[in-house]
This record gives sequence, C-alpha cells and structure tokens, in this order.
Amino acid sequence: MERTGYADLPLHGGKCPRWLFQRMEKLARVLSEIIVYEFGPAELLARLSDPFFFQALGCVLGFDWHSSGVTTTVCGALKEGLKDAGKDMGIFVAGGKGGTSRKTPAEIDAAGRYLSIDASKLIYASKMSAKVDNTALQDGFQLYHHCFIFTKDGRWTVVQQGMNDTVHKARRYHWLGEAVKDFVNEPHSAICCDTKTEVLDLTASESAQARDTSAEQARRNPDAVLEELKKIQSLAMPQRHPVLKEDINPDRLYKTFIKTYERQPQNFEALLSIEGVGPKTVRALALISELVYGSAASRKDPARFSFAHGGKDGFPFPVDRKVYDRSIQILRSALDKAKLDDREKLGAFRRLQAWK
Repeated sequence: MERTGYADLPLHGGKCPRWLFQRMEKLARVLSEIIVYEFGPAELLARLSDPFFFQALGCVLGFDWHSSGVTTTVCGALKEGLKDAGKDMGIFVAGGKGGTSRKTPAEIDAAGRYLSIDASKLIYASKMSAKVDNTALQDGFQLYHHCFIFTKDGRWTVVQQGMNDTVHKARRYHWLGEAVKDFVNEPHSAICCDTKTEVLDLTASESAQARDTSAEQARRNPDAVLEELKKIQSLAMPQRHPVLKEDINPDRLYKTFIKTYERQPQNFEALLSIEGVGPKTVRALALISELVYGSAASRKDPARFSFAHGGKDGFPFPVDRKVYDRSIQILRSALDKAKLDDREKLGAFRRLQAWK
C-alpha cells in the first residue's frame, strides 16, 4: 500500500463555530474554483487525494491545524460550498459524517439523474472504498466519515476517516479513482496517522494468495467451512494475534456463508462486494486460508499554512475575521475578472508563490 504521508490526528471534541464555518464554505468554494479554472476538475480531485494538500487546506480555512475534526469539517465546507457547483464546475460532493455517510449512494444517484448518466460505477466505487477500509484493511479504526467527490465525466476521489477510541486517534484514508487499478490490491493514495497498530491487511500485494483462497473458501459448502472454523476456535491463539477466538461465532456466520456459497464469488473483490460480508467474515476466511493453505495475510509539514488565517482554538493565533473576509473578497474578485478575460489579478495571485 502506497503511503505518501502521515499526519498526527488526535481525537478532539467540540464544534466549528457557525461564523467560521460560513467563511470556510466561501473560501473553500473560491479556492476550488480557482484550481478548476486554472487546471481543470481532475486536478482538484488529485489534490484532495493528497494528505498534505488536504491538511494544508484545512489550515488555510482556519480550522485546527492538527485535530481529527479537520477531515469532517473541511469535507463539510467543501460540500456546502460546492453544492451548486455541478452545473458550472462539474464537481459534486456526496456523503459526510455518521448517518449522512449512508446517504452517499442516493446522493450520487441523484447527481447521475441530473447529469443523465449511469451512476452505478460511481456508487460501486463509493461502496467498495468504504468496504475495503473497514473490512479488507482491519487496523483498529472504525469508519465514521465518508466523503465522495466526483466529476460529471466519472472521475472521483474519496476522503474517509476511522476512529480508534482506545488510542484516542483518527486515521484518514485517501483514494484517487484514476490511480486505482484494483480495489483490493494496493489501492490507496495515502493513509494518514501517527499510530501504528497490529494490522490485518488484505489489500497488500503479499496478501494476494490469502485473497484468492478466501474467495475459494467462500465458494465451498458452508458445512465444510464451519468445520474448519470449529478447528480454529479450539486453537490457543497467541496474544499478539489480531483475531480472537470469541470474535468468530460459526452459528452467527452461517447465514453469511450460505449467501457467499450461493453467489459463488470468483475473486476477493466480488466476495467483498457481497452485502453482509463484513470484517468478521473476512477475518474468518483469512484464518481458514492460513490454516488450510498457509497463505498468511500481511500484518504490517502542513502546519505552516495555519498562519494564513489562524485557527479555531486560537493556535497559532485566533482567526482574524477581517483578514479572512478580505482573502475571500480578493480571490473572488480575481477569479471573476479572469473569467472576463482580465487575468492580471489572478496572475498576480499566482506569482505570490515566488515569495512563499
């Protein structure tokens, strides 16, 4: 799995004040417009799939420079700021935190009907990216946020986050659709977290045999599979092993195994896509594969941008509302003039990078 960066994401409580979130919406909108205007929609998706850019964006928007809340709040600001951007920019944002994340397929479908396109592939990408990070990659972080950003021509990116209450950390997962050649083999743009845990990673290249044999097990008669599970339950698992015997209840899994047997999944991705196949089913099949075949699964600084407008909690300094509003005004004016063939202000803004 390609990890292009790590970010320290401690779990922080609290809410973003309304006065700040309203400004975040506007600034997120105009920054997105400038990137799309200059480089195209695909570039915006690529940048959001980069954990360093995403963290820097959160800092520029004035949120906490380091907390877990930057993921949910920045995605929320993008969703609100770009909610009417489909027509002009061809950008759509679906999903969100908690119960809102479960509405993602319906939101994608609604956008598909608006565009008069078949959104089934986009819906599948949304579901599989969440399923992979919550089921195929078992790292101790339970997903609670899923944001799916896509374009009218079918490009997409995912920013989603999981929580581990035990270590009080969050882990953010980034996907870029055009870089995903295989949903279940090394699919990530990056995973961000400073916490290293014992991991069952069925997306790693070295887990290929485990994926194949897991799908093979799913095609077997459930009675035979349960016999193997009962053997596993009697094993004395070492303390370091991430799968505990009480995690596997053959009676509870029987209905799921009947379903996989009837569907006869031909590969691991097909197995993972079956409704009801969750972490416990995948762990059970991976264990059976290891027991029977010996195919073990793999175990294995944007802070300066916060000085643009300050931070919600006063670090590195309190958000200066006048400066924030002035930034939005200047960027909006530059973009509007550029659209009228007067690119001088936008060009001046671009040249500022020489002074960074």
